[in-house]
Amino acid sequence: MAGEKVVATNRSARHDYFIDQTYEAGLVLQGTEVKALREGRASIGDGYVHVEGTEAWLENVHIPEYVQGTWTNHAPRRRRKLLLHHAEIDELLVKTREKGFTIVPLRLYFVKGRAKLEIGIGRGKKLYDKRQTLRQKQDDREAQRAMSLRRQA
Repeated sequence: MAGEKVVATNRSARHDYFIDQTYEAGLVLQGTEVKALREGRASIGDGYVHVEGTEAWLENVHIPEYVQGTWTNHAPRRRRKLLLHHAEIDELLVKTREKGFTIVPLRLYFVKGRAKLEIGIGRGKKLYDKRQTLRQKQDDREAQRAMSLRRQA
């Protein structure tokens, strides 16, 4: 998308989960967190989202301390509030109460100067599902290669 600066992606999320639905959420951040994110430093691989009452919280995401920050620096793994509409939070709450569903962060990015987090409702994949997905990707790659060779000939 134009005007979007991606800071971090969770590549293992789509490997470990079937993502059913995605949402875009704003983040409540401190000043030094925004500056550290603008430097392109964050890790969302271990992160997860949970809903408490009427609020959604992002846990276990590592945003390192800002190098030029002073005593006002933030804690790297603090919990951060997500900004979502009440209807979206209700949907997330209903879905996560079902067995096997969880909310995973997919990517962290800036849009028009605002930090956004793409989250997805995911169902955990079994080992055979992961193998089947890899096999499907490999088959698609081979088919594309065969078609490109056919076009060249």
